[in-house]
Amino acid sequence: MTEAVSTAAHGSDVRFFRTFMTVMAAVLVSGFVVQLALGRSSFQAPLVVHFHGVAFMGWVAIVLTQFWLAGSGAIARHRQLGRVAVVYSFALLVLGPLVTLAAVQNGRVPFFFQPQHFLIANPLTLLGGLGLFAAAIVLRKRTDWHARLQIGAFLPLMGPGLGRLLPLPFLTPYAFESAGLAALVVGVIGIARDVKVRGRVHPAWWWNIGMLIATLVIARGLAFSPVGDGLYAFATEHTPMAGTDGRAFPPPPSAP
Repeated sequence: MTEAVSTAAHGSDVRFFRTFMTVMAAVLVSGFVVQLALGRSSFQAPLVVHFHGVAFMGWVAIVLTQFWLAGSGAIARHRQLGRVAVVYSFALLVLGPLVTLAAVQNGRVPFFFQPQHFLIANPLTLLGGLGLFAAAIVLRKRTDWHARLQIGAFLPLMGPGLGRLLPLPFLTPYAFESAGLAALVVGVIGIARDVKVRGRVHPAWWWNIGMLIATLVIARGLAFSPVGDGLYAFATEHTPMAGTDGRAFPPPPSAP
């Protein structure tokens, strides 16, 4: 009887997380599509931005496919794609900071973000997500942890997607945190579902939520410290933004 209940719970988890990830991916992609439709995104962006976009959308496709493979019982293919994902994650680790650095050095940071904060917060949240991805790989045989940590690893991507749907200019000076914390709704839904189905909260959710909050808090503290000042000065040295105040918000597009 206990084994039958455990099997039923696992099957319910697989179906839930497959649907959950599909909705998350749709929301993320819709944020970028809306910006493109409104003319706020342009194909005239630098090449590194296009490489970054292709790489991260590819990651969305990989993660989504993984959940569908697991849900359909194609475990062998799921594991094969998992090996690809491990290698692919290194591309994110390179392109994420690279496109952030390019934006800071060339004055392309959105006007509702402080460049110095943007420089540090973007890579730090990415590292937090990839840290959870690494934990999910380590715990891949514990499927209850594995699936939930994979959801958590996706949260840093939800911030940029949700941020494009939120009125971030009106959320200054905490626009970055607002976009990131909006992704906490994912954790809340996961917790509510666990309580309803399992009668308790799986501890993986606390790791996911803790990662998101910790990276946002650490990023803000680090960005507006002497260390952040030094990192910004080093990053912008010999660039068009050299000598500028990294704590000052860029002018909005309509400003002279």
